[in-house]
This record gives sequence, C-alpha cells and structure tokens, in this order.
Amino acid sequence: MAQLTPFGHSMREHFLFGSSINLNHGSFGAFPKEVRSALNEYQNLLESQPDIFLRYTYPPLQEKARAATASLLNVSVEEVVFVPNATTGINTVLRGMTFEEGDLIVYFEPVYGAIEKTVAYLVETTKVGSEVIEARWPIEDDTLVQQFEEQIMKLNTESAGKRKVRLAVFDTISSMPGVRLPFELLIAKCKELNVLSMVDGAHGIGHILLDLEKLKPDFFVSNIHKWLFVPRGVCVLYVPVANQHLIRSSLPTSWGFVPAPKTQPLSSHPGKPKKITSPLPASSQPPFVAMFEFVGTVDNTNYLCVPSALSFRSTICGGEDEIMSYCIELALKGGDRGAEILGTEVMDNSTHTLRNCAFAMVQLPLEIGVKKGMIKEENKVAVAQWIARRGVEEWHTFFAVGLYKEHWWWRVSAQIYLEVADVEWGARTLKGLCERLSSGEWLTEGKAE
Repeated sequence: MAQLTPFGHSMREHFLFGSSINLNHGSFGAFPKEVRSALNEYQNLLESQPDIFLRYTYPPLQEKARAATASLLNVSVEEVVFVPNATTGINTVLRGMTFEEGDLIVYFEPVYGAIEKTVAYLVETTKVGSEVIEARWPIEDDTLVQQFEEQIMKLNTESAGKRKVRLAVFDTISSMPGVRLPFELLIAKCKELNVLSMVDGAHGIGHILLDLEKLKPDFFVSNIHKWLFVPRGVCVLYVPVANQHLIRSSLPTSWGFVPAPKTQPLSSHPGKPKKITSPLPASSQPPFVAMFEFVGTVDNTNYLCVPSALSFRSTICGGEDEIMSYCIELALKGGDRGAEILGTEVMDNSTHTLRNCAFAMVQLPLEIGVKKGMIKEENKVAVAQWIARRGVEEWHTFFAVGLYKEHWWWRVSAQIYLEVADVEWGARTLKGLCERLSSGEWLTEGKAE
C-alpha cells in the first residue's frame, strides 16, 4: 500500500497537537483530523434526528464497525462487542461470572490498579479468592511462564482440592512498567492447566499484531482508542461463542438482558412471569451481541469511527505492518538515545522480548537515600507528581514517570508523528528536571506532597 504521508513530523499535520510534543500516546491515545470529521458527521446525524438515528440508523453502523474490528482480530463478528474501556470490559467478565467456594483469580504483580481493585471488590462480595504471582521485571519469558505454571499448580494442590484457580488475568503489554508479556505462551499454559484466561490487551489492537483465532483466549479486551486512532473511549470485548454463556449481563444490565426463567419478575397475575418489552426495535443480533447493542443512553458515535480509522491507517499510513514496524523501531532507537542522554539504561531482558512493542522504559538518574542529591523515602511518590506538573506547566507536555522497584522510570510512547529527536528532547528536559530535584529546588517551591 502506498504511504501518502511520511512518518515523523510530517504526520503531525493530521493531528491537533499544535506546538506540543505528545510523548505519552499510550495513556489516552489520539486520533487524526480525518477521523474527527467522521465523528462530527455521525454526531450531526444523531442531533438532526435523535430517535431515528439511535433506534434505526445506529445498529447497522455499529455492526459494520464491529465487523471491521473482528476482521482485524481474525475472529467472527458475533464474538466481539464494544464497551467504553478495558476496565469496563474486564469488570463485565469478572462480575458476570458465577464463582464457587474455593475458586481463585490469579494475576501478576504489577497489575493495572483498577483491575487489582476489581478483584479485591469481588473477594469482598463473592465467594472467589485471589492470589498474586510476584514478578520482577526485567524477567525472561520462559522464567515468567514457569513461575506462572508453578504457582498455579501449587495453589491447586496445596489445599487438597479445596481451592482451585478458576481464572488468570494478565496483560499483552503492561502499563507500568510498559513491557510486553509472553501472553501467547500464557494463554497456551492456561489451556494446559484448565484455567480460564482473561487477557488485558489495553495496549493491544493497533499496537501489535493479534490473531485471536490462533491464540484462542477465553476472554480478551483491548482499548481501541489507545493505538488504533479511534475517538475515546471504546474497547473491544472478545468472548468466543463457547464462553458466552458465562457472561450473563452487560455492565450495566440493560434491555438486552434475558432473565433466567426461574428469576423472571412476577406479573400482577400469580404464577405468570412478567414479559418486559423493550421500547427499541427488535435486534437482529445473537443474544450475546444484542445484550451490548444498547446499554443506556450515551453518545457512542465514536464506536462507529473504526472503519474511518482503519481507512486512515491504510491509505495515509500504508497499513498495520508499516505503522507497527515504525513505532517499535522508534521505541528501540529513541529509548536507547534517551538512556544515553540520561546516563542510565532501558528496561530489557536478554532476549529483548520486553521491548517488542512501542514502549521504552528509560530509567531516570535519581536515587533514594538521605545523602545530598538523593530523594528521601517519604518523597518518592511526590517526585513523579512533581515531574508531571513541571512537564505540563513549563513545556505543555506530559512525562509518564512511575516508580518501580525503588527506581523512577520514564515510559516513552512511540508513535507515527514522532521522531528520535522528540525523545532526545524529552530526555534532555527530564535530565534538567532530575538535576533540579537533586538540588532540592523542588522542595523550596512548596510542591512536595
């Protein structure tokens, strides 16, 4: 496919950044003007005839968008639905399942905080328990998978059958640190151990190639708005037909829910179940898809923009392979240059699988301690917050800096509108901020928390 606009700074003309440099695409994504135009057209249609659009025009347009997404993931359209974000998608799965006494959910530490809190909530309110698999990055893929297997087998055997791992949650690419996990191997290991796999692909579609028909996870979510250039927030929830009976409801429950016969609300006539008639036109979709088709009144015109985003990626960018190759290569080169400027290193393992994505984790030149120039233990969280504020207030940009294993790391997001020079600028800026931190200047500003 022909690439009409070269990657790098020339691609900025398609976005709305102005003079700011966006080095944190991974958090909330960004979408081009062409997709924004499509969104505006759908919103104009909605506002011109709200009833007609929401009741009759919207459903087939959503099906078209789902079909485009399903094709990209190589699965059937009846196996994918849209939800607002990955957190909602995982909540839909975990809250939709029925857990029995002794069931366990396992997940790696670190994990995305909202998901860890979801599991904690379920432990409070249902019969399920949870166990954490401690992992310390950088780690080799084989070591991580072996640790995963050993922990599950131990949990399944140490309680004499009283506890059993029912489901495992793990990432395609984790958030902080931003590294790629061997999710393909973990999915296969789940099948071998008879454990359901819940794959958090928040950083997935549009970021790395995904073939779900080949991988066959039990459940999979991926934010479409992060890396596919679709207006936020929209996420694909994939549930194969064989597992759809496990998900009883959308979140929230709405008109598509079909109560079990024994729980049907009673009518005013004793013994006769009440029929709840939807005010919407009858859906032509399978029951699972229909359940997610209309979940309360909300402007979901952004869902309809998937075909427009894919068209942009194909005709302007040259296709998925070109985009992903550029971003991964930029993350590799930019991460290395950033570490060189900062005098530190990039998080990686010996086989370099952690960096097979569009993130680079660059360590900052800061140390925790009581000596002059070091950061005191009680200030370690405030440091990242101070850096974030300085980036926004002084340079109109955001540095995704987080503390991991007693070191501060800068997560660089590579994208088609960036060049190595942008990462170099970010590294030089952060170096200056780190020098200000070491000098104690930040404390005199009254910014420490």
